[in-house]
This record gives sequence, C-alpha cells and structure tokens, in this order.
Amino acid sequence: MNQTPIRDAATIILLRDPRDNPRVLMGQRGARAAFMPDKFVFPGGAVDAGDGQVPLARPLARLCADRLGAAPAPGGAAPRALAAAAIRELWEEAGLVLGAPGAWPGPVPEDWRSFAATGHRPAADALRFVFRAITPPGRPRRFDARFFLADAAAICGDPDDFSAASDELSNLQWVPLADARSFNLPFITEVVLAEVTARLPDLAPPESVPFFNNSDEESLFERLGGA
Repeated sequence: MNQTPIRDAATIILLRDPRDNPRVLMGQRGARAAFMPDKFVFPGGAVDAGDGQVPLARPLARLCADRLGAAPAPGGAAPRALAAAAIRELWEEAGLVLGAPGAWPGPVPEDWRSFAATGHRPAADALRFVFRAITPPGRPRRFDARFFLADAAAICGDPDDFSAASDELSNLQWVPLADARSFNLPFITEVVLAEVTARLPDLAPPESVPFFNNSDEESLFERLGGA
C-alpha cells in the first residue's frame, strides 16, 4: 500500500499589535483546493528546492534553529530553508515583505525573483519557531509543518497592502485574535492559535516547542527542547 509522502512545509503567523489589539493575518483557501478547501489559514506552503540556498540578510535566532533541528525531519529541510520558505510564502500569498533592503550577492532562484525585485533580501531574525505538526495518515496531502510567529512591525512597507499577493488565498484580512476561532479553521490552526494566545504578549523564542507527531499511525504529542 502506497503512503502519501510527507513534505516539509513552513507557515507564518503574522501578529499585529500583540499587546493592545492582537490580530493575525489569515486568508481563505479555495473551494476546489485539494488540501483544506474553504478553510481560513495562515500563509504557508511546502519548502522549495531553492529555499536552502537563499542568502538571508539576517539569520534565524539560534534557539529557534536549535529547536528546528531537535527532531529528524521527514524531508530533511535545514532550519534556514524552513525560515526562507515561510518568508517566501508570506510574499507569494500576501504580498508582504519580511526582509532588509539590499542587493542579492548572486543568481536569484526562480521562485524568489519577484521578491528580489522589491529590492530586499529575506531576513529571518523576526521569526519565532512556535509549533510543529505532521499531517495524520490518510490525507490526500501530508506536510511536516513548522509554524513561525512574527510581529508585523517587522514587515517592510504597508501591512494592509496585499496588492502583490497571488490568488492562492482570498479574503486576506487581519483577524482579531479573540474572533479567530469563530472562522472556518482547520483543527491544527485552532490548536496553534491557542498556543499563540497563551504566549502573548511574549514574543521571545520559546524554550520548548509543541510537536504533534503523526508520522505513524499513532499520534504523539511531544515537546522539542526544554527541560
């Protein structure tokens, strides 16, 4: 019996006004999408081959990189590739730049050309690795998803300008955190939102990261790092 392969993926939870009026950026997947149709989700997607070669303007925090490497990854994506994928997906799906002004030092991977054309290189220092989950068996697509939290204050430009976004997500909007669970959400998104809410207003890299490990038939809840 053939099993659906597990692909490495990265998702970004962009948080606005975390202390006074916390809101998260979400969009709706299409009704005909093969994975989670009609659901409201955070920007995210699979890691691309070129993501690991992207020259980051600023690296991921060391603690986050250590937690990303604390358990084997089905696809073996490096922490820097996962961070780059989260930034690329934010650009593609929402048209928002998480980066620093500067020219690229060499050839730009095809999937990054539109990002590079903005005059920025991706910067990963604002990302906080806060959750990991593997899609359970039996689904048409399976991902080993790493969820990154970032303060929208790190965005270059207007956080309300989605004009450069692709059409992969519709109804892009800043959802009040208190109202988010009333939307049509995947189960894992509800779990991640609860984790983020419990952490506020702390946006420091966490000492340990929850991990829903569904790599086999048995579902395990683990923690990456910490005592």
